[in-house]
Amino acid sequence: MQDFVKIDRRGKVAILTFNRPDTLNALASHEDCFAIVDALAEVEHDSGISVAVVTGSGRAFSAGGNLKAMKERQGIGRLATPDDTRTNYRRGVHKVARALYDCELPLIAAVNGHAIGLGLDLAALCDMRIAADTAKFAASFVKIGIVPGDGGAWALSRAVGYAKATELFFTGETFGPEEALAIGLISRVVPADRLIDEAVALGEKIAANPARALRMTKRLLREAQNQRLSDVLELSAAFQAIAHETADHAEAVDAFLEKRTPNFTGD
Repeated sequence: MQDFVKIDRRGKVAILTFNRPDTLNALASHEDCFAIVDALAEVEHDSGISVAVVTGSGRAFSAGGNLKAMKERQGIGRLATPDDTRTNYRRGVHKVARALYDCELPLIAAVNGHAIGLGLDLAALCDMRIAADTAKFAASFVKIGIVPGDGGAWALSRAVGYAKATELFFTGETFGPEEALAIGLISRVVPADRLIDEAVALGEKIAANPARALRMTKRLLREAQNQRLSDVLELSAAFQAIAHETADHAEAVDAFLEKRTPNFTGD
């Protein structure tokens, strides 16, 4: 069986592709979860990478959890007892949610097809989302009698707002890229055959900026969702003190004053 995540590199942009098209990139095992966690760690620790694009192969971004495995009490969901199931979520799916949230790199979800249940929540945990005109979305947990056990109640409500998130979770209905754009879940819709190129182009615009400043800016934005203003101001001052001493900051100031394009090195 092929690795669940394939990693490609285009300059400073990494592309992480869920690579199980025959199962619509559903997550069936802890190995699938660990593959995502490991891939994120690999590109995050690569000093030559500034941005990561997350996408899927074939017709789906990810169809979420594997229902057959759930029925058989195997894989990442239901096990023999409720206590076993709770632990199972913590050691598998929750590690994926934490890895996406904690990743220092700006993350772009390029939603190529179905993003259903867990698949939608994985996209929502990324910083930005663009979608192909073939994309389909659904927060469909209630349709099979379960709850969003993967952090989606946190991620989706922050992506689209509480009221809209409740509508999506309570109805479980499928919707297309036009509605996703209208509610702010995604920032743009592009032709399917242009999706990866558009995602990489966005990534390249971001990666043209100083890498360390990007990572610290992302951390500030993440922390600002949960902290008081006074706490964010303190963290901002600490990060700014670091940023002011970087070689890239000095280069940016010199380039501006000398009216030339800066040459950032990541230092």
